[in-house]
Amino acid sequence: MTKPFETAEVLLRLRALVRRSHGHAHPVITVGDLTLDTHTGRFTYLGMPVSLSAQEFRLLSYLIHAAPRIVSRTELSEHVYDQDQEPDSNVIDVQISRLRKKLDSDSIRTVRGQGYCLPGHPTAP
Repeated sequence: MTKPFETAEVLLRLRALVRRSHGHAHPVITVGDLTLDTHTGRFTYLGMPVSLSAQEFRLLSYLIHAAPRIVSRTELSEHVYDQDQEPDSNVIDVQISRLRKKLDSDSIRTVRGQGYCLPGHPTAP
């Protein structure tokens, strides 16, 4: 990359490298009924497109890339949200609740005392 560059572009390139190193070289990641096309930046659930806010997209994208691992609230807070957010804020809870309404109540599992995860293992078509 040449200077000057945008931080967002660096993050996207790093995520792509991490995804490929974890066996997600294919641009489409599927976990259960949820699919992310990393080329288009679109999610589908049960084959239907899902309309997400920017924060919902970042949160769900982080969870699908981490699947099937449990992601703690601290990890989500550090990697998905702005650094100036209060650690005791309920932003994550609100976003998870909104995602469950848009997807399905069973689409994101809460593991008490540990965090959140997507049920199932990632697959490539």
